[in-house]
Amino acid sequence: MNNHQLHNRLKEIATRLRIRSLRATSEAGSGHPTSCLSAADLAAALFFHVMRVDFENPLSLDSDRFILSKGHAAPLLYAAWVEAGLIEADRILTLRRFGSDLEGHPTPRSKWVDVATGSLGQGLSAGVGMALSAKYLDRSGSRTFVLMGDGESAEGSVWEAVAMAAHYRLDNLVTIVDINRLGQSQATMHGWDVEAYARKFAGFGWHAVSIDGHDIDQILGAFEEAEGVEDRPTAVLARTEKGHGVSLLANRDGWHGKALKKGDQLDAALEELPLNSDPEPFRGSGEAEVAMRPQARLREPEFRRGELVATREAYGSALVKLGECYDNVVALDGDTKNSTFSEKFMQAFPDRFFECFIAEQNMVGAAVGLSKKNKIPFASTFAAFFGRGMDHLRMGVISQANIKCVGSHCGVSIGEDGPSQMGLEDLAMFRSLPGSVVFYPCDAVSTERVVALAAEHRGLVYIRTSRPKTAVLYDNREVFRVGGSKLLRSSEGDRLLLVAAGVTLHESLKAHDQLLSEGIPVGVIDAYCVKPLDEAGLVEAAAARGRIVVVVEEHYSEGGLGDAVLNAVANHNISVHKMAVREVPRSGKPGELLEYYGLSANRIVARVRELLD
Repeated sequence: MNNHQLHNRLKEIATRLRIRSLRATSEAGSGHPTSCLSAADLAAALFFHVMRVDFENPLSLDSDRFILSKGHAAPLLYAAWVEAGLIEADRILTLRRFGSDLEGHPTPRSKWVDVATGSLGQGLSAGVGMALSAKYLDRSGSRTFVLMGDGESAEGSVWEAVAMAAHYRLDNLVTIVDINRLGQSQATMHGWDVEAYARKFAGFGWHAVSIDGHDIDQILGAFEEAEGVEDRPTAVLARTEKGHGVSLLANRDGWHGKALKKGDQLDAALEELPLNSDPEPFRGSGEAEVAMRPQARLREPEFRRGELVATREAYGSALVKLGECYDNVVALDGDTKNSTFSEKFMQAFPDRFFECFIAEQNMVGAAVGLSKKNKIPFASTFAAFFGRGMDHLRMGVISQANIKCVGSHCGVSIGEDGPSQMGLEDLAMFRSLPGSVVFYPCDAVSTERVVALAAEHRGLVYIRTSRPKTAVLYDNREVFRVGGSKLLRSSEGDRLLLVAAGVTLHESLKAHDQLLSEGIPVGVIDAYCVKPLDEAGLVEAAAARGRIVVVVEEHYSEGGLGDAVLNAVANHNISVHKMAVREVPRSGKPGELLEYYGLSANRIVARVRELLD
């Protein structure tokens, strides 16, 4: 096929993509057709000439990957699937219907979607993760293409991703910015000033190419140029027209997120999009994905009972043991590796560790991308800083991402660093995410065990680790499980049940001993799995202990372990009393902060006495 024939073929495909996008959104009565029309020429060139895609094996490590970061243009993506022969032409007319996997924004309910998009500014972070995997782990020729909108480039997470991509010299990553000038409610920050975007990307060390996004020859030339660039990513900055090809819509404000009405309005638009040939089904080629398998048996914990070890430090040793067994376990950190102890993994497996610097949003997004390349990413930072990445975590759940997050420095027991460094909302945040698993280990043995459980579990897992050194409570062979708990202190005369995890479990055990010396026996449960909580175990233990439960946690009162316990026992005639942090704390020594905010053994003893008087 000569250049003229190729040009005409891609133009025809772009026209069909526009027609199908218009028809689908009009049938749905909603959607974003103008955003599809602006990017149709770019999509035609990408899908049907540039990308090496294996649609039949979409998870192939050698197949190029595509992320539609401007997820509201989903009909354009679905139209490309029709063009590729992946779905029937009339199926696109089910757009946005309940039960259809052609949702309003792309999700992995469709097997050709890697990551869910729609919360803007996240696609490039996932693309960075995929490109990292391809270049440094898989050593494959796979390239990652991310189609962004110009409006989303105002998001800070975009520039976190841009900086990281440049740092890691990701020459297998290409982002295409659809610069159509118009946002949802007004013109974008830079309008059609394409060179403003070029200066930004170039300033971060990217190769920037400015083109007319409706000129097929320029589009193909830009992608050809990108393929020859070494040691840096490429940004193709395409000046386009929102609603291109339809006079009613082209470059007109007020049409974002509005579909043409079926009938005269849609018919008039389609008349402006003539077709000259019938479509030719397209299929890519590639090799199937090779599954990763354990290389050795996981080493058991190697601690002595009573030994003082911080759970954050045990996380580092557990991660090294995982790395010995699974070559698809990788680690990321946000410049806190000497505090989270992920540096142990970095020292053992430097090729599988990625420093993400102080950019937690992008760290989570990159982890999502790595998980979509068959990796098991563990991302760590201070528990408080995962709040920065909450929206990426939320979208990661929608993406069905297999990521593990580890937050250290939780609670007031971190001491003098003060409230800005204290994770006090993290349990509530991670508990709120559908399908998540939340662990809160109290000692080194349980930490190593739950890290292994996290790797085995598919989906989002959060592990909360602590700064202070705490005594090892468990035998190295103790078994833990998702949804489990441990009744550590028990007698027939127990008058109530203390439920705790992490540092406050140790305070509860001290309180138990003091109360027992006063003739007040109480039970103590280690709720090491906060979600899913061991509901049956809790109810049984509480029912045998006066149906009174006291929950002690280094977390704000709302949304943490206390609320999890309340939910679990709500229908069982059990009273729950929460001991938690109820105000913004301040700096101080760990012991005095636990005492002041009501979480020390002394305060637990006083509360138990009060309840039993």
